[in-house]
Amino acid sequence: MSNTTPFQKATLGGGCFWCIESAFNQLKGIESAQSGYTGGTTENPTYKQVCNGDTGHAEVVQLTFDPEVISYRQILEIFFTLHDPTQVNRQGNDIGTQYRTSIFYHDDEQQKVALELIDELENDAVFDDAIVTEVAPLDTFYSAEDYHDDYFNRNPENPYCQAVISPKLAKFRKTFAELLRS
Repeated sequence: MSNTTPFQKATLGGGCFWCIESAFNQLKGIESAQSGYTGGTTENPTYKQVCNGDTGHAEVVQLTFDPEVISYRQILEIFFTLHDPTQVNRQGNDIGTQYRTSIFYHDDEQQKVALELIDELENDAVFDDAIVTEVAPLDTFYSAEDYHDDYFNRNPENPYCQAVISPKLAKFRKTFAELLRS
């Protein structure tokens, strides 16, 4: 990683944060991927509170990245392949506002890039249905409980990990092989 360019952050919600985190942790230029919550009203929410759907938070992953190695746009392009941005408040069998597709931007430039990419994807009819990804300013990011950190790698035999995450990661590794860490 470059020592001359400051790291930047990106905060993304695409369903369960375990999948998004495990994918981005494999990429060159990603310094860290932290699971957490944002976009709600409760201060310091817990996983249980967020899962109950009472806080308004989305499960998100906050990435710290080196823009000289991977651009914000590349991150968003990858993000749109990791989940279905046409589903409102769900990803597969995970249902609730906490699983909404969302981009929480950190500055005006990130907002611009996100909206331009969504317009391009819509104009190119990449998805059969309309993209419903929320694009909103990041307010407060709350880190998830420690047991969520690197969850997939620590729990590969978990039935959810086997049924949902493993197939997504296999496709991800094939599609983005040139961007993977060695």
